[in-house]
Amino acid sequence: MKVYFNNSCKICRSEINLYKKQNIEDIEWVDITDNKSAEIETQKDAKNLLRRLHIKDGENIIGGAEAFLLLWRKIPKYRLLYNIFKTPIIFTIFSFFYEIIAFFLFLKNKKQLSK
Repeated sequence: MKVYFNNSCKICRSEINLYKKQNIEDIEWVDITDNKSAEIETQKDAKNLLRRLHIKDGENIIGGAEAFLLLWRKIPKYRLLYNIFKTPIIFTIFSFFYEIIAFFLFLKNKKQLSK
């Protein structure tokens, strides 16, 4: 499983570093900052990659709140979050708030697209 994240975003980097500390061998961490191969692998342009967290699991590309569920399911320490947030009503609320937060993080970080 590959996790595509924005390492140049201070908030994104902080959260991902928490997950990295769990040393899960099956997870490869890919910084999307100026990374053309990430765009090719995911078939997403830089703007779409910057907009949300993405995971490549096999041939599937999962983004947004659903990507977090997949990540939490994979990391034993965060499996409780997975079990809570996978419930349909909670997932719907989580997805809604994730999109709002992701939008503001995108606005904060979109200047890196003009490089």
